[in-house]
Amino acid sequence: MAHLQKNQKQLLARISRISGQLRTAEKKIEDGVSCEDILHLAASIRGAVNGLVEELIAEHLAEHVVDERLSFAERQAGAAELLAVIRRYSK
Repeated sequence: MAHLQKNQKQLLARISRISGQLRTAEKKIEDGVSCEDILHLAASIRGAVNGLVEELIAEHLAEHVVDERLSFAERQAGAAELLAVIRRYSK
C-alpha cells in the first residue's frame, strides 16, 4: 500500500529488530542457553511483533476505514479486510 511508504523506514527498522531478535533466539537455542532465557526472549519477540501488528492496524484503519474521502463502500471493504486480519491474528 502506498500509505505504508510514508513510514517505510520505521517499519523496516522495526522488522529488522524483530529479525535480529529471532536470530538471537536461534543462536541461543543452538548454544544451549537456559529455557528461562529463551522464554524471556520469546516474550520480547512476541511483544515486538504485536507492536508491529498494532502499527499496521492503525495505518490500515486511518487509510481504509476512517478517511473521509472514502466512499461508504470503500470504508466497508476496509473494515471487512481489517476484521479478517484481526480474526486471523487472534487465533
